[in-house]
Amino acid sequence: MLTSGASIAAADPRAWEALRGDGHVALIRHASAPGVGDPAGYRLDDCMTQRNLNDAGRGAARALGDRFRAERVRVGKVVASQWCRSRQTAELMNIGPVEDAPAFNNVFVLRDQRDRITAEGRAAIAAWGGPGTLVVGTHGDNIYELLGFNPREAEVVVVKPDAADPRKMRLIGRIPPP
Repeated sequence: MLTSGASIAAADPRAWEALRGDGHVALIRHASAPGVGDPAGYRLDDCMTQRNLNDAGRGAARALGDRFRAERVRVGKVVASQWCRSRQTAELMNIGPVEDAPAFNNVFVLRDQRDRITAEGRAAIAAWGGPGTLVVGTHGDNIYELLGFNPREAEVVVVKPDAADPRKMRLIGRIPPP
């Protein structure tokens, strides 16, 4: 849930500026992985059973990492959903070691756990104070549940925890895919 008065059309330079500081969160929808959901019988421990990044998605993830470095983003920690496409996006950015974060697992597939996962994602965002930026590789539906809109693949959504209400966050800006 956004803090009232947040603008979805915030300027790109403001988002990059925020990421160079402390206490912000970069929510990244995984890069291009054609299709919807995952095949029946998918397993989190076997990427061959999941929908994965295509060549364009791998290129976009690398380009996004290049942009993070060029913009001098101060990365404090990198976490990702346990789904391979989110984890691969974060890994290919090559901006730091990637930790599993079930709090950002795919709520489209895990519909019956949507409320719990969304609450855990909110709590992880609310707890982040830095140093640096928390970079999160996740899914479009997760960002929708948190903010009320679905970003494009490889889009970065920059938020800051709202100190007044841990269930909310301020939208700082959106960075289009590379």
